[in-house]
Parts: sequence; C-alpha cells; structure tokens
Amino acid sequence: MLSKLFGWGKKKDTAAESTEPAYSFGRYSDNNKTILQVDRWTDAENNFKEKKLYESIDAFFSYLRDASIDNVIYERNANEGRFELFQGSKKVKGYFNDKKLEAEVTLARMPQPSVPVMRRLLEMNFNLYYSRFSLDNDRLCMRFDSTIETASPSKLYYGLKELATRADKQDDLLTQDFSVLEVTDTEHVDEISVAEKEIKYEQLQKWIQETLDTIATVDADKFSGGIAYLLLTLVYRIDFLISPEGSLLNDLEKISGIFFKKDDRQPVEKNRDMIEELKKIQVKPKEEVFKNLFRSKYTFAIVAPQPHKTIADSINGSNQNMYWYRDNNYPYFANQIIEYGISFAQYSYSMPKVISELFLLFMRINYPAYFKALGFTTVYYDADRKVFNANLVIEKIKTIQEQWRTRYPKMDFKVNNLRFDTLLNFNHSFSTEIEFLNMDSK
Repeated sequence: MLSKLFGWGKKKDTAAESTEPAYSFGRYSDNNKTILQVDRWTDAENNFKEKKLYESIDAFFSYLRDASIDNVIYERNANEGRFELFQGSKKVKGYFNDKKLEAEVTLARMPQPSVPVMRRLLEMNFNLYYSRFSLDNDRLCMRFDSTIETASPSKLYYGLKELATRADKQDDLLTQDFSVLEVTDTEHVDEISVAEKEIKYEQLQKWIQETLDTIATVDADKFSGGIAYLLLTLVYRIDFLISPEGSLLNDLEKISGIFFKKDDRQPVEKNRDMIEELKKIQVKPKEEVFKNLFRSKYTFAIVAPQPHKTIADSINGSNQNMYWYRDNNYPYFANQIIEYGISFAQYSYSMPKVISELFLLFMRINYPAYFKALGFTTVYYDADRKVFNANLVIEKIKTIQEQWRTRYPKMDFKVNNLRFDTLLNFNHSFSTEIEFLNMDSK
C-alpha cells in the first residue's frame, strides 16, 4: 500500500526497464516523423518552388534523418554536397553539384562476366521507374540521378526510396541465386552475438514445430480457416520478434504471398504449400539462418502507411472470427487469431510507432519466455502461474501514451476496460482498445 501511495513501486519498475536490452523489433516504419521533420518537408517544397535548390536539398535530408538511429549522413559546402543513406544491408552514397545529383549502391562484385546475371538485371530494369542497374568494372550497382533543377523533394524521395529498398532486397537474392557474385559493401551492418542468434534460432524452430504440431491435431478441411490464421500469424511473429534479414526474410514474404495470391486454389491447398515452405525453413542449416540475423539501419519503410481505420478493420475482423474458436474451447486458435489482427497490420503497413510499442507490449505478455531469454527482466505475465502483473501493464500503457501525447492528443487507451482474468480475455480487451484509439495527429 505504501509503495502504491508514494510511487516506490513505479520508480523500481522504471529503473528495471531502463536496464533492459535495447533491441529493436519489427520492420522499420518511416511513419513516425516529428513535427519538426514534417515542417522540414514543407520547407523543402517551398524552397524548391522559390528556386532555392540547395536549401531545398538541406531540408529534404533533414526530413529523412531519423536521429534515433542516425541513418543519414549529409554535408554541403556552397553548391556541392555529399550524402549517405542506410537501408538494411546496403548503403546509398551520393553527391550533388550545380548541375546534377547522383546516388549509387553497390550490390555485389562480379569478378567474371555472367550472361545469366545480366539477363536477370535486364528483366528487372523494366520494373524500375527512377533507378537502373549498371556495371562499373567488377562492381554490380544500382544508380539514380537527376538534374539539379528538377530535383524536387518528391522526385528525390521516390527515386532514393526505390534505389535503396530494391537494392537492399536484390543484393541478397542475387548473391544467393548466382554463385559468381560476391557479397560486398556490408561493413556498416552490426553483427549480433552468437548467443542472441542461438536464442532466435531455437525460438524459430520452437514456434514452427509448435504450430505444425497443433495443426496436426485438427481436420485440415474443417479447420482450414483456423489453420491459415495459425500459419500467417507465425510468419508475422517471426518477422516481428526475430526480425530476420536477407533470404530468410524473403522466405517469409513468399509464404505470406502464397495465401494472398489471387487464384482459384482452395485454402486447404494454400495451407499445404505454406506448411511445406515452413518445413524448408526448419531444415535450413543453422549457419545459413545465422547469416540472416543481424542489425541494420533503415531510411525508408518497405510498406506504405495507412489510416488507423485500416488497422482497426484488421483487428475487428480477426476478433470477430475468434469467437467461434473461443466458444468451442480452442483457446490456442483464439489467441493466435487475435494476434493476427495486429501482427498483419504491423507486417503490411508502415505503422505509427506508438502502435508498434503497444504491440510489443502485447507480444511481451504473450511470449515472456522468449523475452526472458533475450535478457528482459520486467515480467508482465507469468505464463507458468497464469498471473498478470496488472499494475505494471497499466503503467507501461500510460507511459507509452504520455510519450506520444504531443503528436496524438486524442489518443485514449482505456485501461479500465482491460481484463486480467485469462490471457485470452486480456488479448481480446487489449486489441479492442487499440482498435478504437483515436489516432488523429496534431
């Protein structure tokens, strides 16, 4: 009682959280610009209209820079300047002068000419709007350029985004598909410890096997909808919590794409194909999985932002489909379907960071053993005893809200509506509160 009255417990919990690992989870979202950054975009457009071209470029790179990860390096001297942007395993390098702006990414080294490689690049060139593939001696590159007079903020944004995101994806695929190519220019990537890789690998295997074992206990035809939910939720959980890069990330995207591909195949068939792809991940050598586990900086999101109603609809649709499984005593299915509603949005859209932070809290409650293995000490839910630390959960939600109050002044997560009697009821009440948040920005 004294702790609650004088706030001693709160100080202790805050101190505990401050010593926890500073891991990042999920896909990078550029839907979190500060008010100052948004103003800089306006400055960039106004300066360009007024023919203040270099001031426009200054403001543009100020808009792109995420101070929390230092993803942009920029400097200018009079009418000349240089810049670097980080995007996953790739680094964009560029410069500008009084005539043009050029940017380049090194994809790989090609010591010997390869007709198959050049054919692949020629085909992919047709799908590029702003950039192009090129060969500089033995360096395989992507390039984007513009005359300085036409380097508007919009052209720079979409041109550099295409260059950075395509290069980040293609370098891994190209070096994986063509043995003649050699990986290069990845010195900026931060390796993670072998211990962390081991934890993530073990959890990857555990989640896949747990999902496949659960699917094996039900009828493939009658439960085809529920099975699809389990498989897709698994993909999005791996994407968010393990955060793989490279070919492993491409594998996850392939599995998700199997279900959402518009064709005449029935869910049972698609489920079978998704299961087969997951089994392929299961048997990948540990060393190959390890190569796709690292930390990197990003400048552009690979998905687009959406209004909160789109996120709310995803949550609502999943929760509506959860009821049958809950009422017929399939709590595992029910919890996974609730998770799908938020995780699908997290995977598919560039999310406001405040929603991502709430989703991370949701995942910490649902997968406490994984976070404990990573070194997180704050326990929001004791899975063995099936007991919540309700005060900690509520305090964390309030802290998240207050951190984003300036940007989302009308956001009001009603903690009094949360249910702490069972994990299923908590998940339902928590996701419902996210669904009905007022995310109108200032």
